[in-house]
Amino acid sequence: MASRRTLKAAEAIREVVSMAILTEIRDPRVEHVTVTGVEVAPDMRTAKVLVSIMGDEGKQQLCLRGLMNSAGFLQSKVAKRIDTRYTPRLSFEIDEGVKKSLEVGRILSEIAKERAEREGGRQSGDIEGQPPDRVANPESAEAPLEEEPADEATADGSPVDN
Repeated sequence: MASRRTLKAAEAIREVVSMAILTEIRDPRVEHVTVTGVEVAPDMRTAKVLVSIMGDEGKQQLCLRGLMNSAGFLQSKVAKRIDTRYTPRLSFEIDEGVKKSLEVGRILSEIAKERAEREGGRQSGDIEGQPPDRVANPESAEAPLEEEPADEATADGSPVDN
C-alpha cells in the first residue's frame, strides 16, 4: 500500500508533467497526450508516468520517444515543485486501460445489438421470465403498465358524490 507521502508526490508529479506537456514542450512529436496517472516507487527515486496518446500505433511510439527525450526537462520542472532529497527519475508508459475500456464498451454495444435483434421477433409476452402484462421494450420492461384509475375516491377511500 502506498503511503500518503508517495500519493501526494504522485499527484504533484502528475500535475507538473501534464501542465508542462501542454504548455512548455515544443517537440512536434509530443501531441495529443493525456497524463492518466503516476506511480511513484516507495523510495521516491523513480516515477512511472502513465500516458494516453491519441493516434495509431506508430504515432503513439513516436510520441513516447519524444516524451522520453524530454524526461530531463520534465524532471527539472518536478524538482522545482516538490522538495525531496531525490528527484524521481521519470519513465513513460502508454496506459492500456483507456484502450481496454473502449474495447469493453464496443463488446457491450455488440451484445446489446444482438440481444435487441433476437428479441425483435418475439411477442410482448414471450420475453423469458416476464409476465404477459409487461411490454417487450427492454427500457420499459422494468415497470408494469399503468392501470386505468378506478372511480374517483376521496383520500380515505370513500366514493365521491357528483
